[in-house]
Amino acid sequence: MAGVITVAVVDDDRMLRDGIRSWFEGVEEVDLVACAATVDELLAGPGKPPDVVLLDLMLRDDRPPADNIRRLRAAGSRVLMISVVADRDRIVAAVTDGADGFLTKDQELSVLVEAVGEIAAGRTAHSPELAFALAYDRGSMRPRLSPQEREVLVGYASGLTLKATARRAGITVNTAKYYLDRVKAKYQEAGRPTYTKIDLAARVREDGWR
Repeated sequence: MAGVITVAVVDDDRMLRDGIRSWFEGVEEVDLVACAATVDELLAGPGKPPDVVLLDLMLRDDRPPADNIRRLRAAGSRVLMISVVADRDRIVAAVTDGADGFLTKDQELSVLVEAVGEIAAGRTAHSPELAFALAYDRGSMRPRLSPQEREVLVGYASGLTLKATARRAGITVNTAKYYLDRVKAKYQEAGRPTYTKIDLAARVREDGWR
């Protein structure tokens, strides 16, 4: 995404909100436009929806995370979940419900800024906790790939060109591209948008494809 990324924070911890505001003051590529204790408060505020919302996983107003994610996405924002605790089931559920990534609150500023940039650009952010959660999830988050799709995915994501991947798999370039398109579509259906070669490499790491 070109230009400055607009960001909002929804967290009922005032100290955390103030801390993030202080953090972002020196970051030229990010503009923190709003801080709120609830999604209701953020959506009732002035101005257009921010590009990315940092959303606490569990707020004291007891609204389900899925509802908060849905409303923010409907308003036009992408969502980065943040939490003190890396609860695997809740992480997987949040991503299934439409969150674009997950970070624990002990990350460095550089990690947070990088995650915001990835999400604003239409990709997903992967903390070690999210990668672990997705890798060991046995539900619908991990799509079923055919042996051919998996071979092409692993080869291409490892750094090979599409032509080299096709040659190693003993298929044409067009067939290799067809398999990659199917892999991307399956991840899309699983709620894990996958567009670039970087995204594909991340899926290989997360799901333990070898």
